[in-house]
Amino acid sequence: MKNKRLIIGTLIVSQIAFNAFSSTKEKSITYKIHTQPNAPTYVCFKAPSKIVIDGKLSKNEWDAIPWTSDFVDIEGDKQPLPTFKTRAKMTYDNDGMYFAVLMEEPHVWGTIKEHDAVIYQDNDFEIFLNPSNDTHNYLEYEINSLGTDWDLYLNKPYRDEGNVVLNNWEFAGMKKAVSIDGTLNNPKDKDKSWSVEVYIPWKSIYQVMRGKEKPQAGEQLRVNFSRVEWPVKIQNGKYVKIPKPGHTKISEYNWVWAPTGIINIHLPEYWGYVQLSDKVAGKEEELFIPNPDEEYKWILRQLYYRQQEYKGLNGEYATKTAILKPEEICSAEIAKRIKLYTTPGMYEITLATPNKCWHIRQDGLVW
Repeated sequence: MKNKRLIIGTLIVSQIAFNAFSSTKEKSITYKIHTQPNAPTYVCFKAPSKIVIDGKLSKNEWDAIPWTSDFVDIEGDKQPLPTFKTRAKMTYDNDGMYFAVLMEEPHVWGTIKEHDAVIYQDNDFEIFLNPSNDTHNYLEYEINSLGTDWDLYLNKPYRDEGNVVLNNWEFAGMKKAVSIDGTLNNPKDKDKSWSVEVYIPWKSIYQVMRGKEKPQAGEQLRVNFSRVEWPVKIQNGKYVKIPKPGHTKISEYNWVWAPTGIINIHLPEYWGYVQLSDKVAGKEEELFIPNPDEEYKWILRQLYYRQQEYKGLNGEYATKTAILKPEEICSAEIAKRIKLYTTPGMYEITLATPNKCWHIRQDGLVW
């Protein structure tokens, strides 16, 4: 009997100590602050004329179509502005979407000739498309100056459990071309630039969304562009990769339309917004209209970040909303509408808004 009381007493003391430790652990967490993305925006007008995919930004095809803002370093203001100017254009017709990019480049070179190889080992241009705007089921396309390309599908970002990358994914009906203002793989002269045109049918873009074939005017897609640029020197008549100034290891520059703040473009919540217009480029104007629900989605995204951080420290997800300290990232009134549902290995957070109830779960899907 004495031993039994001793065991019970020990368990009670242990539980009290565990609860005190857990409480202390929860109170001691200072979550990282994630700055809301100042994502670039773009109004995508209808094409004013038929576009021939030849890699050239012909005046009659592209002049009426606006440029994006200039590309910046993927880390944003943490790094200097890119050495060479890069900017892109987008337009569309009933059948698909067109992309064009112009890249200043004094030395245009390329080596990779195998389709679906890792193209970014060369200088390249990359397109990222998330038509569902839920950070899952997005598409990636890369192309180098030789016109060698790599198209792939990702069911979710690399950071999330269950990530699958389909390297054999193909954009059915896609067209692409490269044009060089200068020479290719010739270190003896200076080039001016190279440009790329890409056409992707709506049916290829929207095959990741069941029951939808194309967007409607007014819809907003999440899009990003990247330009990989390797520092090189000319040695024995060839281009040789070298470290960036002040570095000892060889690495590439990543110049993008929408910076993510870190060297990882696979953060779709930071990508730009592209609004489809029913107006023809050059004929009428249209302003970009921010979607107010994006503010609520960002609140949920911050709670997702905090769940990831909490699990990293404690080995499990938080089971109470209060542990995530939502009052630090939104008003008290909004915080009251946040609900957290958990199982041993999963969770779902909801936020009721005037328009709908938004959800996010442990793998980052927002809907």
